[in-house]
Amino acid sequence: MEQAASTPSRARRDATVLPLGGAGRIPPQAIELEEAVLGALLIDRDALSKVVDILAPESFYVEAHQHIFEAVTHLFGESDPIDILTVAQRLRKEGKLDKIGGEAKLIGLSTRVSSSAHIEYHARIVVQKHIQRELIRISNEMIEEAYDETNDVLELLDKAEQNLFNVSQGNLKKNYEGSYELVKQAVSRIEEISKREGLSGVPSGFTGVDRVTSGWQKSDLIIIAARPGMGKTALVLSMARNMAIDHSIPVGVFSLEMSSVQLITRLISSETGIGAEKLRKGNLDTTEWQQLTSKVKRLEDAPIYIDDTPGLSVFDLRAKCRRLVAQHKVGIIVIDYLQLMTAGAGKAGGNREQEISTISRSLKSIAKELEIPVIALSQLSRAVETRGGSKRPLLSDLRESGAIEQDADIVSFIYRPEYYQIHEWDDDGTPCDGQAELIIAKHRNGSLENVRLKFEGAMAKFSDLDHHHAGGGMPTVFESKMNAAANDAFSSKVDPMDDDYPVF
Repeated sequence: MEQAASTPSRARRDATVLPLGGAGRIPPQAIELEEAVLGALLIDRDALSKVVDILAPESFYVEAHQHIFEAVTHLFGESDPIDILTVAQRLRKEGKLDKIGGEAKLIGLSTRVSSSAHIEYHARIVVQKHIQRELIRISNEMIEEAYDETNDVLELLDKAEQNLFNVSQGNLKKNYEGSYELVKQAVSRIEEISKREGLSGVPSGFTGVDRVTSGWQKSDLIIIAARPGMGKTALVLSMARNMAIDHSIPVGVFSLEMSSVQLITRLISSETGIGAEKLRKGNLDTTEWQQLTSKVKRLEDAPIYIDDTPGLSVFDLRAKCRRLVAQHKVGIIVIDYLQLMTAGAGKAGGNREQEISTISRSLKSIAKELEIPVIALSQLSRAVETRGGSKRPLLSDLRESGAIEQDADIVSFIYRPEYYQIHEWDDDGTPCDGQAELIIAKHRNGSLENVRLKFEGAMAKFSDLDHHHAGGGMPTVFESKMNAAANDAFSSKVDPMDDDYPVF
């Protein structure tokens, strides 16, 4: 009995020895199903298309099976035939044929099944076992690190959540990727973009901006900065509305300054054309009530998710963003605004500039991890106000940290000349009332341009300039006077130079 118990089975001899799950237990595995899956791939080339999105080499428990699956997928990627001879040749070329047990191993696998009828079912069980092993590994690592008193508890919490998020998304991290896989991915993306009409990224809804950026790109950190009163919140809310309603792209908005109801009220004003002041007072006539009830329906159905948690830390933000992406397929994140965030406990030892640097690096990390664009609003220093001559913002005006400029893929500024009682554009002398300029001052992957937009102060709304000047021309004198009148009416209600006013 002892001799029989100590003799390993053929499957155990093939298996890679992995760390035990505790108390001498063997990690979860399904070796026979791994053999069945590989056997089906060897006898039916089309079988791989059923499981290529399910399995990865690391899904297999046995190291030899990992090498065989890699060879099969490589042949498939090059549109080569897949059978015992071609797989053996591929493994021989890589010096792995003897490691997996030679051609005899491949012949044995091909005789395990007679068809690929149940390959998808078998593959999902193999993946489930892999996930169990990963959970055991992650749990063991977290237990060991939690006992270490020198570790920051919030960093451990963030690491644990990140690892679990990767497992739940089927996006288990690899140590590296070879140029072969990366080149194929890049070429595939270029081909996809070339066939697609329109933009390669998330559209802002502003024609000029989208022309320069081709939409906000995945993994990009976009900074939109301005002095108080310029319209930062109004701009991103206008974009959020365009993305969610016109393009059905779910948007996540983190508002650290204004409440979610205040933001929605602004969106209602923009969507219905009813002034924000009237909505705040509820002083609507019958026509406006009808307009409100009829036009607000699109906003009710819009996939916009607002979180107004004050003093949000980067740890909490990362966790909330992961959940938004996982649960609602959010395609872009907006943060209003960066200077109101905190780096979290354990990160407050340095000065404010170091804390802002930590926050900006974390935002870029979130964009890369979730593969979505992140837009963060930022304040500018008072140097803009005190500077003589042109009041156009510069990169050096970014408040509190040069790291923001370094980490961002795009840095843009909002400039409204009438904010400074200037009524003509300084470059061409045309009227500028009721207009704004989005200055793209840094663009890591594109050109630098200034894009002019229409600004409707009473409704805190940005939009494309009218068709009369959509190509960069200016509005007529009559339009300018009308815009000036509307903005004078709005400006008389608030002091645009007041830093304490909840700005647009």
